[in-house]
Amino acid sequence: MIKSMSRFIETICYENGVFQRIGLHNERCNRTRHHFFGLVPDLHLEMYLSVPQNLKDEIVKCTVTYGIEITNIEYQLYVIRPIRSLKLICDDTIEYPFKYADRTKLTSLFKLKGQYDDILIIRNRLITDTSYANAIFLKNKRWYSPNKPLLQGTRLMSYLSNGLVTPAPLQPGDLSLYSEIRIINAMISIENSPRIPIENVK
Repeated sequence: MIKSMSRFIETICYENGVFQRIGLHNERCNRTRHHFFGLVPDLHLEMYLSVPQNLKDEIVKCTVTYGIEITNIEYQLYVIRPIRSLKLICDDTIEYPFKYADRTKLTSLFKLKGQYDDILIIRNRLITDTSYANAIFLKNKRWYSPNKPLLQGTRLMSYLSNGLVTPAPLQPGDLSLYSEIRIINAMISIENSPRIPIENVK
């Protein structure tokens, strides 16, 4: 029986009049649906997406909620949240291999951030993700990403495939080897990501 929590989301960036990385979103969406619901026909998300006219010239966060079929689509003007510091939080039990709509566990960990802007989750002694984004680390002008993220985002997939980012088994003790961290997700690129100095990660 499929759990009631088995609703999922795809967050898609609309920018410069185009839905970005739509092929990777389709691939992840259908891989998820096949895993949970069997051999259902593939969805082609672009067939369901239409940005409201008043947002056509903006950067828009498009959130698609789905199970076997799409159940909801929302469009929202996107503004990057300022992130300047991260709190290291250890949790060896957290699992987020699919982009669940239910983020209860991530939300509970986020509440432990204290005075910091967000968290950086450590699982089994390895650095993974923040509460809502992949993290990448700069060393000698090269970017590295944790090789076991909680969820590999579509932008990270793109960066890995074109060689802009290299996966590595990063541990908290390695942080001093890096000069800064940036966060990336469907809406945030390396170029527009807030710069987080490594000394602001505790």
